[in-house]
Amino acid sequence: MQIILHLGVHCTDEDRLLKGLLRNAEDFRKDGVAIPGPSRYRALLSEALNSLGDGEPAPEAREVLLDTILTEDPEHVQRLILSHENLLTVPKLTLAGGRLYRKLEQRLTGMRKLFPGDEMEVCLGLRDFASFLPAVYRATPVSSFDEFLNGVDPMHLRWSHVITRIHETLPDAGVTVWCNEDTPLVWGEVMRELAGIELSRKIIGSFDIFSEIVSPEGMKRFRGFLKENPKINEMQKRRVMLAILDKYALEGAIEEELDLPGWDDAYVEALTARYEQDVERIGQMPGVTLIDP
Repeated sequence: MQIILHLGVHCTDEDRLLKGLLRNAEDFRKDGVAIPGPSRYRALLSEALNSLGDGEPAPEAREVLLDTILTEDPEHVQRLILSHENLLTVPKLTLAGGRLYRKLEQRLTGMRKLFPGDEMEVCLGLRDFASFLPAVYRATPVSSFDEFLNGVDPMHLRWSHVITRIHETLPDAGVTVWCNEDTPLVWGEVMRELAGIELSRKIIGSFDIFSEIVSPEGMKRFRGFLKENPKINEMQKRRVMLAILDKYALEGAIEEELDLPGWDDAYVEALTARYEQDVERIGQMPGVTLIDP
């Protein structure tokens, strides 16, 4: 079985990816793709990993977990999609111990022990640290931003370091990533990639996020273009989407307000520049699939 682990990151899609996949679950099931609801596995997996720690699971752990997670016979499932942004940690502990996702190695090692004979793929939506850190901080009960940072210098944070750690922990696992900032343009491809289906296949909701940032008139023109040009490929669609976005973007739908002490425009621009350079580096890493426009 292939197990697809969508692990966030925090404050990227807010479960919209899982909801989008669930809308297509019945269709995907015909291809042996299982997309269980989150209540069937999130608490279960977190509890299993907490209990496991650095130990070894019971011999029947995999079978027990699959029987609880799946509504169908595991023998009929070729690909299982699990989306759990808190599997590595909860938001308030994102930088606990002065390290981004400190327990990543332990948690992924635990998943490998629980599902020893299965293929694994880790999927992550990345986000510019200039907006990621303030967003995650707002999702915590922590009283100050400095306390949340735990002594970490944001300028030193790199998603490529996280991906390297994933590869070192699960050397046989593929890693698929995309930038949260690009999701309106690549949303359909992200869903198809996780489901393991061809890019040309029609699915429900592939333009949902794009529709949130353009005017109704823009969406009308876009859908009209698709109807008139049903055979265009993904790259052609994205060029049209960019043109529509340039003309019909909703005011304020893309911009983010950042208000943190010491974070002036120059600091934010420097963080963003480092993030963009890091994404380029990630795109060249072996074993990584970068979905970009």
